[in-house]
Amino acid sequence: MHGDRREALLARVPLLAKWSGRMIQIKTAQELELMRASGLVTAGALAAVKAAVRPGVTTGELDAIAADHIRSRGAVSNFLGYHGFTGTICASINDEVVHGIPDPGRTLAEGDNISIDCGAVLQGWHSDSAVTVTVGEPSPEDAALLEVTERSMWAGLARAVAGGRLTDISAAVEESIRAHAHPYGIVDNYGGHGIGTEMHQDPHILNYGRAGRGPKLVPGLALAIEPMVTVGDPSTVELDDGWTVVTKDGSRAAHFEHTVAITPEGPWVLTAEDGGVAGLAPFGVTARS
Repeated sequence: MHGDRREALLARVPLLAKWSGRMIQIKTAQELELMRASGLVTAGALAAVKAAVRPGVTTGELDAIAADHIRSRGAVSNFLGYHGFTGTICASINDEVVHGIPDPGRTLAEGDNISIDCGAVLQGWHSDSAVTVTVGEPSPEDAALLEVTERSMWAGLARAVAGGRLTDISAAVEESIRAHAHPYGIVDNYGGHGIGTEMHQDPHILNYGRAGRGPKLVPGLALAIEPMVTVGDPSTVELDDGWTVVTKDGSRAAHFEHTVAITPEGPWVLTAEDGGVAGLAPFGVTARS
């Protein structure tokens, strides 16, 4: 981009950093505060939906709960209408990895695992987060799957520190998953992303790979970290609805996600109520709260 055009652009939008031909959005401290406000809306919506998960509830009812919460906080959903998506949440059950469409006619049953993915836009700033929960009491296998997936997310978030490289996060996620005796699958191609004035921005963040590569992690960079882990083969296929991604072998999957900002004080998990303090403490990382 020519200098005069670039200066005109930077006067209107947050700072852009160039890496490998791509433009990565860097936020000011004030803009991260706005993203934090958005993140708390998303956190509240997910908490409300999670509290409503029980046998007999429909994914359509869960979607309405999220929609009501987001609207009541003066925000809007960044999922609803995204490339034609019809829900406020993604509701992905059992072998569905991501992007399940909420349905008023689909009822949860005891023992189901459901990934709830949700996001909000507040004052033009996006947030994105996901959690997987079991309906009722989980089996030992399901409990282990959810624990492994969530811990791998926090392992990645713990590496979201200034001075590192993007694939430090990828490597930490993979290392956490591979540390277990069970050969859990890591879903290929799907992964995390930059986030800011759009829900999906550069850079793309795989959940595997060698550390020390990719763009440098600098204060003002905001990322959504989201491992997707399977009990069996990680190969996936997209259903005919054009959205729902399922495991080819029918094995169960789990998905967790948080939006994190890199700050001089440490990772700031924008979609965690406590800023990530509790989740990062086991890794010896101090979060900005």
